[in-house]
This record gives sequence, C-alpha cells and structure tokens, in this order.
Amino acid sequence: MNGSKYAKNEVKMRYDNTQSYTSVNEILAKTLERESISKTEAYELINYNENDLIVPLARTIRDRNNKSRVITYSRKVFINLINLCKDTCSYCTYKKEPYERLASMMTPSQVLTIAELGKKFRCTEALFVTGERPEQKYFEARDWLRSVGHTSTVEYIVDMSEKVLQKTGLLPHTNAGSLTKKEMCLLKDTNISLGMMLESTSERLIGKGMPHEKAPSKNPKVRIKTLEDAGKLKIPFTTGLLIGIGEEPEELIDSLFVIKEMHRKYGHIQEVIIQNFMPKLDTEMAKVAPAKQDYFIKVVALARIILQDINIQVPPNLNPNIFERFLDAGINDWGGVSPITIDYVNPEFPWPTIESLKNITSSKGFLLRARLPIYPEFLLHKGDSFVSDKLMTHINSICDASGLVREDFVN
Repeated sequence: MNGSKYAKNEVKMRYDNTQSYTSVNEILAKTLERESISKTEAYELINYNENDLIVPLARTIRDRNNKSRVITYSRKVFINLINLCKDTCSYCTYKKEPYERLASMMTPSQVLTIAELGKKFRCTEALFVTGERPEQKYFEARDWLRSVGHTSTVEYIVDMSEKVLQKTGLLPHTNAGSLTKKEMCLLKDTNISLGMMLESTSERLIGKGMPHEKAPSKNPKVRIKTLEDAGKLKIPFTTGLLIGIGEEPEELIDSLFVIKEMHRKYGHIQEVIIQNFMPKLDTEMAKVAPAKQDYFIKVVALARIILQDINIQVPPNLNPNIFERFLDAGINDWGGVSPITIDYVNPEFPWPTIESLKNITSSKGFLLRARLPIYPEFLLHKGDSFVSDKLMTHINSICDASGLVREDFVN
C-alpha cells in the first residue's frame, strides 16, 4: 500500500528506555486511579515497545468492571441477505459480482428457513448482513428487490426482520453498513440493536492506492454520522476497528477516542469489536502482512484502557491459536458465534465450537454465558428507552434477572 507518512501537529515525545518506562508507569497509575488518560498519553502507550505493563492493567480494569466473572457470546444465525456491494475495499472477499457462484440474493423463504433452523438450535440472534446499498450499482439487485416487493435493501430488511421476529422469536441485528437516520428509525422497531464497523477514522485510507479508495461509504465522515445518528435515536450500537489495513498507531488511537466521545455523548455504544486484518487471496492486499500478534494484543489492551467499561470483543475465529490471550488483555465478550451458519465475511475461518469456547473461558477462571444481541445493561437501564415495548415482550421469556439468556433455554 502507498500513501504519505502520517504526520501529527504535536511532536511525539521521545525517551530512552528508563525514561519511557517511568512515564508509562505514571500514565498507567493514573488509569488505576480511575482517571481517564489523554490522547497524547495514549499515543505514548501505543508506541511503548513492551506489553508487560499495559496488558495486566487492561485485565485489572476489566476485572474491576466485571465482578461476576462472566464472559459472554451471542448465539446466532448469519443471514447473508445480499453480498453485492457498491463499494470495493482492497482487502474484502465478502463482496461478490452478480455472475459469481457465491453471489447471494435471498428470498423470504430462504431467510425464514435459516431462522427456523436457528430456533431449533436455540439461537437468539438473527444477524442480517448485506453489502453497502447494492441497488445503487447493480440492476440485478434492483430486480431482486422488485421481485420481493421492495425498492431498497433496507426496506427488505425491515420486512424480513418483522417476519423473523414474529415467526421464530429470533431477535434481529442488522449490519448493512452506513445508514441514514430515517433508515435506522425504520429498523428500530424490529432490530434490537444495529451495527457498523467504523474501521478507522483515518482519511488517508480513502486516498489513492489506499484500501478504501474505491469505497466511498468507508469515508470516516459518513461512518461517524451513522454512529451519531444512532446515538440520537437511542439505538444500542455495535462498532469496531479493523487493525492492520495501513493505519498508523496514532490514527488507531484517534479512532478509539472518537468512539469514546460518541459514547460519552449518547451512551449507546454497546460493544466495540477489535478485529485483525487477515490477508485474503484474490485481493489487492493479499500480500500485505497482518498485524503482529503482540502488537494486536497491545491494541486490544489499549482499547480496554481507553474505553474502560464499554464491552470489548475479539472474534475468536480469526485467531484460532491464541484467542485465549485476549481474555488476559481485557476483553469480556466473544461476539456472535453460530452453531449453524459460517462467517460469510471470513469463510476461511470457521467458528470455534461453543463447547471449546466454554472450556477456554473456564480455563481462565470465567463463566461463559449466552447474551442477546443487546447487552444486559441496555435491557436493565430503565432510565433510557433503548428497547421498545414490542421487543421486550419477546425478550422477557428468554432472559433471566441478569439480562442474560436463561441457562435452561440454551442448554
């Protein structure tokens, strides 16, 4: 990948080993006293070469916030509604062309068949995933939408979310990329939460030769507007960062602080996914090396230090040999895991079995519990209307007093 070297107005502080160790200790001690660190201090932490101080602190913060010693996951079906997309990211294999064998444009009966199977396997989440506004680029997508009685992908998701909710009781969660405020209003009645990866706030990454050059929907301004509108609508929202696509360490910190500020303002960021880029064959970035493991683990730990009590997850299927290390770095959730459907975004990485997740979690002294596609604090937060009464009628029969899925429901 090319692009100009990242430049910061502030001059970064340089230390010899002894001075750096002392300075990092001071920053971390501040965090232990429950004080927020500044962005400049976070820059210093991410450029510190050792994890021996940062990772244990992240674990301490997580444990301080998680007295129950519970690590959660969402039992889901992945509904790959349409994988045509108007954008082209240089690392993505999810997007397909209409003529490709793996192109997906699902009919209502296909959607409901998957949802019904999910019900049999005690899933509670129906994850709707699509490309970004495919109807704007492909006549095939427009014809498909007309065949199911709609003119936009979002209209179809609204319709199918209602049908899935009523016929199976699975709770819809939609990740269709950047959405307008009006579109999110339409989805809020049937979707218990929404999601969209911020990926990065770096505008460099939309420049010539960069991974988002041909993906206007990945413009940070567009993504941030969606995050903010979701906050105004009081929609529990999942977002996250993609690590290793060309961002500088300081840009990564900038992105975490944007998420932190958005949550401070609206209180709606229910979960932040820290996801590592993995190179894929037949993409422009096939030969780009992923982030080194120790660096990625430091990023996970810094997310915990900066975001404090926001839920943080790392997808376990992308890190099959080391995912237990993320528990040491402060995560408290494994994300959506399906006993039925593959990860269509990363099909080369199968989900771990729920039993193996349970064993790994237990080996670290935690209890694995199933959650809904909304976190308990948003269910139990009576002061804010994060969940409609209509959705609560579906939730009450499968949740216990803690806001998690009843053990007898999933076992």
